[in-house]
Amino acid sequence: MEESATSPLNHRREPRVGLLYDERMCRHDTPNGEDHPECPQRIKAIWHELESAGVTQRCLVFGAEEVKDSYVAGVHTGKHVDLIRRVSSRQFNSRRKKIAANFNSIYLNDGSSESAFLAAGGVLRLTEKVATGEINSGVAIVRPPGHHAEHDQAMGFCLFNNVAVAANFLLNHRTDLGIKKILIVDWDVHHGNGTQKMFWNDSHVLFFSVHRFDYGGFYPAGDDGSHMMIGEGLGAGFNINVPWEHGLCGDADYHAVWDHILMPVADSYNPDIILLSGGFDAAMGDPLGGCCVTPEGYSIMLKKLMKFADGKIMMALEGGYNLKTLSKSVLACVNTLLGETSNFEKLDAKPFQSTWRVICKVRHELSPFWPVFSEQLPKELFVGKEKPLIYECFCRVAPSQDGSSETDSEVELIKDDSDGLEVDLGRSDRLPIDDLIDNVTSPLSKLNIGNENEATSLDSNAQSCLEPMVMADGMVSSAQLWRSHLSKVDIWYGCYGSNMWMPRFLCYIQGGQAEGMQNPCRGSKDKTPPKDILWKMVTHQLFFGRSYTKTWGEGGVAFLHPKTNDATKTHVCLYRITLEQFNDVLLQENLLEEDPGLPLFDLSAIDSVVQNKSATPLGVKEGWYINVLYLGNERGLPIITMTCMEKDAEEFKSGQLPLCRPSKAYESTLVKGLVEGKQLSEEEAVDYLRKATL
Repeated sequence: MEESATSPLNHRREPRVGLLYDERMCRHDTPNGEDHPECPQRIKAIWHELESAGVTQRCLVFGAEEVKDSYVAGVHTGKHVDLIRRVSSRQFNSRRKKIAANFNSIYLNDGSSESAFLAAGGVLRLTEKVATGEINSGVAIVRPPGHHAEHDQAMGFCLFNNVAVAANFLLNHRTDLGIKKILIVDWDVHHGNGTQKMFWNDSHVLFFSVHRFDYGGFYPAGDDGSHMMIGEGLGAGFNINVPWEHGLCGDADYHAVWDHILMPVADSYNPDIILLSGGFDAAMGDPLGGCCVTPEGYSIMLKKLMKFADGKIMMALEGGYNLKTLSKSVLACVNTLLGETSNFEKLDAKPFQSTWRVICKVRHELSPFWPVFSEQLPKELFVGKEKPLIYECFCRVAPSQDGSSETDSEVELIKDDSDGLEVDLGRSDRLPIDDLIDNVTSPLSKLNIGNENEATSLDSNAQSCLEPMVMADGMVSSAQLWRSHLSKVDIWYGCYGSNMWMPRFLCYIQGGQAEGMQNPCRGSKDKTPPKDILWKMVTHQLFFGRSYTKTWGEGGVAFLHPKTNDATKTHVCLYRITLEQFNDVLLQENLLEEDPGLPLFDLSAIDSVVQNKSATPLGVKEGWYINVLYLGNERGLPIITMTCMEKDAEEFKSGQLPLCRPSKAYESTLVKGLVEGKQLSEEEAVDYLRKATL
């Protein structure tokens, strides 16, 4: 695409905004044209939106040029650069799919090499033009995206780390420009793991990422996106992660983070230029993000950033997979760079309580490096902010033509006109209520890319949603909201008793009774079986207490001593289930007959148990298993189990509560669990159980 410029006489009062677009990047596609969220239509839809709005005529438009290998090698290994350079050639035709399968969430075809080098080159070219002052700011509409790509590997739809290539270019190849401090802001819903690692020890780059984290369960999973990851060496304090505990975060949550973390630290840092990893998968309706940012919300975040670095901002496209909200969000950002003012300057919305919790944790962790974070936040910020705007305003069913309301009707986003928050995407684009509330939040790793059957659809279990309960007045019940919310949070539930035997545990999930049980279980609301099963040894003493249970009759049942004891080793079977299912298991383990309508163990309780090693379920005062223990972390997810209170363990030890051997039926179930789980032989399992004592 040839470079063009509008007449300076007509537009000399407007900021000089550059747009970079090159349709050659559409050649990167799935091998056989299968459907995929990161598709060529993404950049086509954006460009069509900008052209339709007349924005392209007000900007300087540039085509892309392939980046030099040496510039990419500044942040990637030579081996990786060489692979991406050659992988689209004919000699790789027979093994391209296998190579892609070796990476996490990557596809490759005969257009991938060219697209990757054009994307990195396009971002570099536009960044250089902003840095030299040829343009005030720029937006690079590129693909494949980049922020997941690491030093030596492609990952998460990303082949090269486009923004990192550009930042390294300014610092090491254009030293004449005097750019010594670069602020990289990553507002993609997924953590920018690749960018973080590339500048982990570098004080010349302040990396800021706000993203869904879900306690390490959201893509790219693990601990990299934690607020504790602050950089090392010279880079200590120059890595800032703001990890959402869950989905549904919207404008109010993001703007609170801008006001109380990003803006203060940017003011202290005083960057020479800002590079923005502009992912738009936190937008309302995105199939992978599950958050609720509006186009106006993005425009305000961008406008606030324009106060720094003399407005020198280069935004590179990262994620964003709902074509409608993606294109409208980019348009809103370009208009903001062009100097258009928005009527959407202030929100009357309220962030989640968890948002304030995350803000406080981030500020506390980074206060030794940034004195501005040592200042106390005003107490009134935390008052009356229990629920976000999305809960309060959108859950009303649109009436059908005959005036009735149906549970499968589409949703109108009903908001107070005085806020200026009404969102009307047009009837054909309004999102079904199950999409808005439950939101499809499958991690990228669930995408079956490069499998032998060439399937590219999202994992069916990840897409399945519970139907929300719509009440007579058209409002969604609060019970169903928390269930929808917690159904998207995975944990490991550690079992050391009869639940080690899979058929027994499934009674708590799917209902019914297994061999030896005297009474059936009612099961969970969500009857999906565990996503994964692992075994682990823990340093908590196993013992058997009580003398009779409704389920097993005469005999004791298993408990773990709440305190650790390095001299002991206990087998624990880990089931990966949702936090919603764990709540239902808690109810059944403690023989609570009625669903209280609220979660016994929510996200704040998870936070508490991780920090304090144990926590008591909300509102539960009695029960044998009301002490939830934290047993560590596995694959980025917390491991939790339930046992007796510490005072109960002492009463067992003193004889105030009876210690009792298990019944034959109960012991048989434990043995089956250990044997079928391939932990012990039958003889070893019997001996292991007989040695279990306080």
